[in-house]
Amino acid sequence: MSTTTARGAARPTPAKGSPRPRRPLRTSGTFNFWLFTGPFLLGLLIFVYVPILWSAWLSFFEARFTVTPSEFIGFENYRVMLTDDQFMGSLGTFTVFAALIVPTTWALSLALALAVNRLRFMRAFFRSVFFLPTAVSYVAASLIWKTSLFNGVRFGLANTVLGVFGVDDTAWLADPNPPWYWLVIVTVRLWLQAGFYMILFLAALQNIPHELYEAAAIDGARPGWQTFRYITLPQLRATSTAVVLLLLVAAYQAFDEFFNLLNKTTWGRPPLVELYYKALGDNQDYGAGSAGALILTLLICLVTLLQGRFMGFGRGEDAR
Repeated sequence: MSTTTARGAARPTPAKGSPRPRRPLRTSGTFNFWLFTGPFLLGLLIFVYVPILWSAWLSFFEARFTVTPSEFIGFENYRVMLTDDQFMGSLGTFTVFAALIVPTTWALSLALALAVNRLRFMRAFFRSVFFLPTAVSYVAASLIWKTSLFNGVRFGLANTVLGVFGVDDTAWLADPNPPWYWLVIVTVRLWLQAGFYMILFLAALQNIPHELYEAAAIDGARPGWQTFRYITLPQLRATSTAVVLLLLVAAYQAFDEFFNLLNKTTWGRPPLVELYYKALGDNQDYGAGSAGALILTLLICLVTLLQGRFMGFGRGEDAR
């Protein structure tokens, strides 16, 4: 049997009892979205948002040696943390650390990006070499810096090199006067993270239209400092702002290098290390530790918003 189509052509009619052709299985976009993002969102909820809410709730209770308190004390934990000399001193330590690490990382990563971008051969090799330290654990790098490079005895690399010039052995991490430990901490963090921010700057450099440099050359601009100041640097404004914000947040979250390099010293503690000893020390004051964590979180948000507004982050080109 056959039927006639609209154009007059005959097509066979399926026999009775034969199965109908199946339509291809189509999944909706909503199903695909939840299939791929569901596990991530579930982990984010369990391991990030629930602990944040629990910490906020815990900060209003007397919680020593327990995370299920019953005595409500209001804002007493916040008062204790804001009047704690060690916690406030840790914020001062962060200020020094940020003042050292943020500009040096920004300058070094930008210099590396400019150097790699100018290469005509082996660009991928040097990009990989500079980026490779980001794969190293902060703990492993800190131990290498502590035991091999800046060991306080004469067998450390730094003291060995200085000994050639007649300089006595230096206790890099054992004495806060003078604070040589800043050299150790800043160099290890600089080695670990400069390659990552170099990649960000390198991507931004490759997106700058080459016509801008050609127009500058026609107008008589000399290659070098003039083109860098008036063309390259303004084109990198958005990337520079993002890099500075990321560096500040990372500086607030510094923990591994301080904890592993300085051990249990009472000086040179950033906020996270101080909160670690507050919550997991001898008293195990989870309530005060939670209050300090929320104070630190609010401080990070405030600094990020102020810096983003100051540097014009998120504004369009017309608004700059």
